[in-house]
Amino acid sequence: MNLIWQKFTLSDLPLKEYLGTSYLHNFLVGLLRSWRQTSILMQWGEIISAALVSLVLLLAPFTVNNTAVLGILLLACGAFWLLLTLSDEVTSPNTLFVTPIHLLVLLFWGVSVVATALSPEKKAALAGLINFTLYLLLFALCARILTSPRIRSWLLILYLHMSLLVGVYGVRQKFFGAAQLATWVDPESPLSKNARVYSYLGNPNLLAGYLLPAVILSLVAVFAWRGWVQKSLAMTMVVVNLACFRFADSRGGFIGLAVGLVVLVLLLRYWYGEYLPRFWRMWLVPMLLGFFVAAFVVAFGFSETFRLRILSIFAGRGDSSNNFRINVWMAAIKMIQDYPVFGIGPGHDVFNKIYPFYQLPRYNALSAYSILLEVAVETGIIGLASFAWLLIVIFNTAWSELQRFRQSTSVDGLWLIGAITALAGMLGHGFVDTVWYRPAVNSIWWLLVGLVASYWTSSHQAQTQQVDSLRSEPAPN
Repeated sequence: MNLIWQKFTLSDLPLKEYLGTSYLHNFLVGLLRSWRQTSILMQWGEIISAALVSLVLLLAPFTVNNTAVLGILLLACGAFWLLLTLSDEVTSPNTLFVTPIHLLVLLFWGVSVVATALSPEKKAALAGLINFTLYLLLFALCARILTSPRIRSWLLILYLHMSLLVGVYGVRQKFFGAAQLATWVDPESPLSKNARVYSYLGNPNLLAGYLLPAVILSLVAVFAWRGWVQKSLAMTMVVVNLACFRFADSRGGFIGLAVGLVVLVLLLRYWYGEYLPRFWRMWLVPMLLGFFVAAFVVAFGFSETFRLRILSIFAGRGDSSNNFRINVWMAAIKMIQDYPVFGIGPGHDVFNKIYPFYQLPRYNALSAYSILLEVAVETGIIGLASFAWLLIVIFNTAWSELQRFRQSTSVDGLWLIGAITALAGMLGHGFVDTVWYRPAVNSIWWLLVGLVASYWTSSHQAQTQQVDSLRSEPAPN
């Protein structure tokens, strides 16, 4: 059974050996290496790559209404990744850096290409495919440069500081007021006068999607960062981001945070299990989960807005937002039934052209309001299956590397826990919303997937490292 699972998750696939004998790989990689040896610019290639990704993180929350700027940056990231790859030295450690995650990303992209070719609106689908490709190139660049501990630390710190800035402005909106740009709550509910913050992102649900990974990673930073100054900064980030997250009042965000916190508690218990006394090993998880439940009960009891917001999740069609989503979901299911194999093609442009034939009157929508439904609508059952396979490989790779880090007690294991938890939380949020497709959130998703991929070590390498570590241990007297 274990062998079948390893085959399914590509855990034992000899990627380095295969690429080392691949004619196409050997022809393309290093094609421009002679130029790179004389280029002053390319000697700073990794730093320039980090700067490009940094610009994406810096501008993502401020360009929600001008995505062309971010698109240019993503194109630059992709072009520079290609340039680095073509000019790599054959002996460079990055030359053969391909992981099982890369293969599944390539498969998912390939399915999207087929879906574009078969789309009833090919021009619109092509635009969606181009946008999707840019994010996958961002992933490829992140997976490459995040193998550097300094760049990895810099990009994580940068994102956490940007989220702190976004969170501070959102909290300020709560106390000093902010114009409501749209009807974010049911106009007939008792919360119709409740002001939801949106910070720089213009949408409270999008704000929650952007802050969710920040809440998780800042919690992890409390454990990972050394020194009380750094830990105090991490705690400040937790408090500010969590407060802004709460003021955004995103029900999908609450679901995602609940999923994330449960995963975080379980993984931290696994990470610190060997160092805990017997009592804490047995009771830490129940006590932490009990604390979260108690905090939820207190907030539920003392905050009427929070209580009504949570209860509206279970109101079914009694809440206008729920009713809207249910109607969109039903239309999306009909679209899947009519385009079951490869869908209608990727992107919201093609969705906007096909959806009106299925929508109920007055229920306009830009997406399916669920990642799973959106993937199935855009790329059919084949695309949904490849996306599910990609998720399984991502989490399996992360779990395998976490086990390795736990044996070496490397602090990187904590950041891997943060990545796993944040990805799980974003999926929980995305189950009932599609802010995952917005640039501010999608760029963070692929950054975290790139972080997981950057930690990957082949099973052969892991065995070699384990043997080397045993050989280096002093013999017993």
